[in-house]
Amino acid sequence: MRKFLRLVIHDYDWVHMGLGVIGNATFVVGSVFFLPSFAALEALGVWLFIVGSALMLIGGVGQLMIRLELPRERPEGARSPSRRPAESR
Repeated sequence: MRKFLRLVIHDYDWVHMGLGVIGNATFVVGSVFFLPSFAALEALGVWLFIVGSALMLIGGVGQLMIRLELPRERPEGARSPSRRPAESR
């Protein structure tokens, strides 16, 4: 199981971002279906809300796993790619 998680975290990290983006889009469409002019689609809006929220949660958990796992894999003395080097004085 650990080998599978490592594969998903390192080789398919783009999946987490994609799930988050799809979840956000689904959430927005579901929100629009709550407007009065789309009253007939309100039930669909509820389901899109639920599915979008679940996808955003899965994407967020995946991103958290990446952030927690990458520092362990980085060689000693290497900097995080998301941080800028300190400016010299």
